[in-house]
Amino acid sequence: MPLSIKEVKILEVPKITDVRGNLSIVEEGFLPFEIKRVYYLYDVPSDAYRGGHAHKQQFEFLVALSGSFNVLLSDSKGEKKTYTLYKPNQGLLIPNRVWRELNNFSSGSVCLVIASDVFMESDYIRDPKDFFSTE
Repeated sequence: MPLSIKEVKILEVPKITDVRGNLSIVEEGFLPFEIKRVYYLYDVPSDAYRGGHAHKQQFEFLVALSGSFNVLLSDSKGEKKTYTLYKPNQGLLIPNRVWRELNNFSSGSVCLVIASDVFMESDYIRDPKDFFSTE
């Protein structure tokens, strides 16, 4: 079932602040899925892009742990939206069936990705023609 980018949400990650600095927590129950994989992107050149795919089943939660980057989203209905992530206590919840591209990485940026499933190539839709013509 195709989903809409209207289902994409910015979530505030709980933050504990004291004189020693801030601590943000993502634990069981915070996300609407069980965490199966965590990975991060770093040292991405500012003129490069990542992503360029959609997932058939997997949900992802993206957080800019350091620096900033843009997340360009599209759905099969032709709707588009761009988010700029730059706060380590905010993340972008992306449901399945939403095309995503990441670009405009600032120097030193780190993108944390928390995923609802382990890596399975069969879950990826990598060709935009396949995504936008079959959804």
